[in-house]
Amino acid sequence: MRKCISPRGEVKVSGDKSITHRGFIIGAVARGRSVLRGYSRCQDCVATLKTLRELGIFTEESESTVSIQGKGLGGLTEPDDVLNCENSGTTMRLLAGLLSGQDFFSVLTGDGSLRRRPMSRIIQPLSQMGAEIRARSGGRFAPLSIQGSTLKSIDYTLPVASAQVKSAILLAGLCADGETIVEEPYPTRDHTERMLALFGAKIEKAGERTILRGEDSNLEAKELIVPGDLSSAAYFIVLASLARDSEILLKDVGVNPTRTGILDALEMMGAGISFLNRRTVSNEPVADLMIKSGGLEGREVSGKLIPRLIDEIPVLAVAATQAEGVTVVRDAAELRVKETDRIKAIVKELKKMGAKIEEREDGFTVEGPTRLYGASCSSFGDHRIAIALAIAGLIADGVTTIDGAECIDISFPEFIPTARKVCGEDRLTTQD
Repeated sequence: MRKCISPRGEVKVSGDKSITHRGFIIGAVARGRSVLRGYSRCQDCVATLKTLRELGIFTEESESTVSIQGKGLGGLTEPDDVLNCENSGTTMRLLAGLLSGQDFFSVLTGDGSLRRRPMSRIIQPLSQMGAEIRARSGGRFAPLSIQGSTLKSIDYTLPVASAQVKSAILLAGLCADGETIVEEPYPTRDHTERMLALFGAKIEKAGERTILRGEDSNLEAKELIVPGDLSSAAYFIVLASLARDSEILLKDVGVNPTRTGILDALEMMGAGISFLNRRTVSNEPVADLMIKSGGLEGREVSGKLIPRLIDEIPVLAVAATQAEGVTVVRDAAELRVKETDRIKAIVKELKKMGAKIEEREDGFTVEGPTRLYGASCSSFGDHRIAIALAIAGLIADGVTTIDGAECIDISFPEFIPTARKVCGEDRLTTQD
């Protein structure tokens, strides 16, 4: 990759991954034919769709839409084989919640990375609801075997803020009598709650508490328009903020306030971000984002902001290398149990490029601005590390190579052609 001086143009990033997952799953247990337009075609979402087919759900795809013939809450059927969630923690955790209340046996597994991610955090609350779940290594890791059973509602406080754990409990709560209540230490992405409400569930918020009345929830099919994924847009927001004389318009991006922590952090650092054409689409806030180059200043990013930008922290580290002064990220220990240890990975690889970055137990410290130089880097098989390093490579001097960059397809298969569009066809190349 060679230095990109001035990325410019209009970009429409792929559909929101989190919303796509939930649209597939909730559509499968609603009654009637749901349609998702502009859905994410990434590998993680494809894994969710495949598992639903193995649970007896008929789906039909085109380039821009997916239709799902929902069968209602009791309409799923026992799979003939193990359900492979591949690399997708969202698929495994959300389906574990839903399958806990079904009248059959199922097994969820995934690739080596997913089988190393902690699952006790969902097993514990689901077991309190009456789920019968067994897991490897004393109930810590997948594969998960689930014998569906009659569930009861619970009032549960999350020990660690996690949208996936919250969503697993709420999906299980659809099959439970009474009120299922989940309380969060900090707000996390609320796509599940918004979508359940759109499909007709009886769900409400009371401060940090989400209350679902499962027995009163009759889910009916809907047509959804999926907004652009803010996590994918974040790479181009950072790129445009760092490169000289840049201007990028990102169209139709989801700006759900539980997801806009990356925008808040970058604006706090001085980024030039403008919100245009704000509106609500399928119960989700959407806007066009205009990003212009400008100088950044180091800041502390911590506390309640972290759950709202947890997926974007690797690329935030890249932004911090070019900010004036010191940037500190705290309270982000959750990054150590993602597809890889993202704290260790991003610190190690940016150091290769000349960054002044030091690892902390729950984050990192970056001193900038620092001129970056091309290097031979590893993705560690983690899509978010790979794309963050690609952005670093675009602003670095010389050539940067990223081993294992094919993992980008897990979340953002359109990244390379999109980057070529705004930066030039010769800025990124791939090798077999």
